[in-house]
Amino acid sequence: MSTNDLLLKNIGANSHYPINFAELEEGAKQILEPGPFGYIRSSAGGEETYRKNTESFFKYSIIPRFLTDVSTLNTEVTILGHTYPHPLLIAPVGVNKIAHEDGELAVSKAAAKFGFSYIQSTVSSYSIEEIAAETNGSSKWFQLYWSSQNKEVSFSMVKRAEAAGYEAIVLTIDTTMLGWREEDIRNQYSPLKRGFGQGNYASDPVFMASLSDHSQETIVNNILENIYHPTLNWINISELRKHTTLPILIKGILHPEDAKLAVEKGMDGIIVSNHGGRQLDGVIASIDALPEVIRVVNGRIPVLFDSGIRRGSDAVKALALGATAVCIGRPVIWGLATGGQIGVERVLENFLQEFRVSISLSGARNLEEVKNLQLLKD
Repeated sequence: MSTNDLLLKNIGANSHYPINFAELEEGAKQILEPGPFGYIRSSAGGEETYRKNTESFFKYSIIPRFLTDVSTLNTEVTILGHTYPHPLLIAPVGVNKIAHEDGELAVSKAAAKFGFSYIQSTVSSYSIEEIAAETNGSSKWFQLYWSSQNKEVSFSMVKRAEAAGYEAIVLTIDTTMLGWREEDIRNQYSPLKRGFGQGNYASDPVFMASLSDHSQETIVNNILENIYHPTLNWINISELRKHTTLPILIKGILHPEDAKLAVEKGMDGIIVSNHGGRQLDGVIASIDALPEVIRVVNGRIPVLFDSGIRRGSDAVKALALGATAVCIGRPVIWGLATGGQIGVERVLENFLQEFRVSISLSGARNLEEVKNLQLLKD
């Protein structure tokens, strides 16, 4: 379908499904109980970082070029030896079953349908093998929370991901402990304490063998003990490298010195992210951290981006600032909550269409030209 057709395709379709992020969030609020809704919607502290993540995009304005032939558009990107139809990935989001019974199965299948690489969370409601079986042949990465109590659990999970055909490991580094989330305290709600997000742990032979018994209480308590990692350091990451041939990306980089270290330590890529504002409140917006990280890395490894992406034009801005690709989180989960797999498909389809329209109206015909777009910062 040509770019010209994308808007008209959605007019007269007789659909009342939510279109934008605010509508999706409001729709989810009408469906979900306060605990699950608050867990997905909220962020750390006073939510300063959450607001900055989205509001900071307003500071960057695209200066478009016209009178160029934009009748064709190529959004292909090659990352770590794999070529993808567009530079868009599904960010790792855990405990999807709190939004919809089909959880990660629905999200991963929708991602496969529209060519989005899917990053599966460690705390998925379904296992690596279950996701792989339902999405055979599609692009999948695995996000790892380092197991602080037993590193062998981490090694086991990355080996399982590799055996299941996953293409990369994404190690999250900003969860040394859980962020201060007042909405969860107010609602007295923790998905992990309620038994969600066990898919990869309950199916892991190393994790299960380490337990004194296999009661639900023991499984939950040990997941909670394992998932946060205050001692995580570069030595651990070097150990991880020995247990997988997959490329390793570090997720949670904001400081340029950490980006420089990631390159020096031989990481295969980084994801600039502040965890969607869910960890430390008051930190720099991800989009504001991106340019300096790009400068320091200087093209030596891929730099991906997440936190604050709400629409296709946001993705174009991040790419124009130098990101190799962008990851989308909350919009996808609101789509899941409001419509299951079909809801996620609608979100991804609309996002992809707006993304393509925004590129063409900027005067670009491919991602190299997107990177050369001029942005004005207020």
